[in-house]
Amino acid sequence: MNAIQKNYLASGQALDSAEAVLIMIHGRGSNASDIMELAGELQIDRMAIFAPQAPQNSWYPHSFMAPIDTNQPALDVSLGIVDELVKHVLSYGIARESIFFLGFSQGACLMLEYVSRNAGKYGGAIAFTGGLIGEKLVDDNYQGDFSGTRVLITSGDLDPHVPLVRVKESVAQLEIQQANVRLEIYKGKPHTVLLDEINIANDWIFNHHQV
Repeated sequence: MNAIQKNYLASGQALDSAEAVLIMIHGRGSNASDIMELAGELQIDRMAIFAPQAPQNSWYPHSFMAPIDTNQPALDVSLGIVDELVKHVLSYGIARESIFFLGFSQGACLMLEYVSRNAGKYGGAIAFTGGLIGEKLVDDNYQGDFSGTRVLITSGDLDPHVPLVRVKESVAQLEIQQANVRLEIYKGKPHTVLLDEINIANDWIFNHHQV
């Protein structure tokens, strides 16, 4: 059994016959099984689905708004877990533009940090309540061009974990890298995923992509 099989849950289409891939990243205190349950709400036929598992159910120990050094080395380890999975998918001949990402909360933060540090033409990315990581954003961390990749970011206006100002800073950074960002802010939204967010993800991300 290789590291991929031990550290990731897989569902959906077999990777060697899939036309696209969705990588789903769970939040703090959650696990791969929990985020995988969302797959049943998504319009992702013919996709292989992967959900990596964080060590001790957390991708990094402190707030995503803490100085990056305080979240090391866990943050780099977690970014490496995502990168390992992406490289595994690419090794099966899946095109980068057929790889989709989805994350919730801490998983959304990790996902946005990964794709912005490794920008390219992806299938799409969905951040349910998240933003880029660090006390302040460091421009030099973000590399590459999204070439119009659609990115959906959703959040509550008064989310207790993800300040709206950081959400907007993240949108601005992704747009500098030529992402096509859609931002949806919900008044009074609890720290969870609403049906409306899922519907927008289906309509604007998955149904837009032709496989």
